[in-house]
Amino acid sequence: MTGSEDSPAFRLAYVPGVIPAKWVRIWNERRTDVPLTLLQVPAADVGALLLTGDADAGLVRLPVDRTVLSAIPLYTETSVVVVPKDHVVAAVDEVTAEDLADEIVLHPLDDTLAWENLPGRPALERPATTEDAIELVAAGIGVLVVPQSLARLHHRRDLTFRPVTDAPESQVALSWPENRTTDLVEDFIGIVRGRTVNSSRGRREEPQPKQPKPRKTPNTTATKGRATGKNPRSNSTRQNKPRRGR
Repeated sequence: MTGSEDSPAFRLAYVPGVIPAKWVRIWNERRTDVPLTLLQVPAADVGALLLTGDADAGLVRLPVDRTVLSAIPLYTETSVVVVPKDHVVAAVDEVTAEDLADEIVLHPLDDTLAWENLPGRPALERPATTEDAIELVAAGIGVLVVPQSLARLHHRRDLTFRPVTDAPESQVALSWPENRTTDLVEDFIGIVRGRTVNSSRGRREEPQPKQPKPRKTPNTTATKGRATGKNPRSNSTRQNKPRRGR
């Protein structure tokens, strides 16, 4: 548990492009006793933030260091190429990496795509951030391949983007320090996995006491018959039987 014992809190880091709003809303509905604090951090810094204990969990882009961090993959994003609106790529629905062979493809230092071979021609220098690279694209200096959510995050009216069918995809995951899987982390895992509030692996519930089984009420008529050794129906049968005339 994080924070003081009197006022626990849950700190969730998230990288640019990831939108945690849905999960935060569910948390606020279920855990009204524990506030959730959001921390937006660069993708390159989120691992260190988790390991230093400055965040309890994070919505990150894989890969992460699995020797010290646990991770649950959540979804995968298509990668797109960002180009000026008057670029030839804007006239088609999608492209391949080979289609970018003659382009200067910018490769920012905070790039999270696992390229084996970056397409196109390299720029003279690597931009420091994706945001810087977007500015260079707008200036006509090159193109940029990024996860689709980052293209939307840095949207400009003079730019557009198209899917790159064979580019590496970006996988978003929930991650936390392996040695700090707290009850609150378990609660958030349950939320992102879609568990209901009553799920056995969601928020811990107090065990309910077992209810005693209801006692059977004895059949008094049958019991009376057994006690006297007589059939309880015999008298009524004889009484209802019509008598013979003399």
